[in-house]
Amino acid sequence: MDVVVEVGGWEHQCCGEAIERDQLVDLECIRHRGADGRERLVESHHDHPVDERVRGRVVDVQVVHHGGVARHVLRLPSGGALRGVDEDDDGHLEDPWTGEVIPSTEEFLVTVRTPG
Repeated sequence: MDVVVEVGGWEHQCCGEAIERDQLVDLECIRHRGADGRERLVESHHDHPVDERVRGRVVDVQVVHHGGVARHVLRLPSGGALRGVDEDDDGHLEDPWTGEVIPSTEEFLVTVRTPG
């Protein structure tokens, strides 16, 4: 089953690790009801009790631009890289098929294929 997790904001910028397609992940998530009334899973690293752990292989990463328009990217750089303080990672977002550099925002969707 594929599970979509929202990743980003201050949580990811503070201490989020890079996430790449085909990577095995174990994400600690909280449930959040959005303005549209739908329940979502949001990755959390801080002071929130974990509602659900999402474990599996990353099959897609998307950056979400203003207005909710999502675009596929090769990987989600670490929070430090996105802030420009990781000397080993330039923090650029790239189109997975063309390598084109894509403008960054703070919000991402990570799709994880879970076992069973």
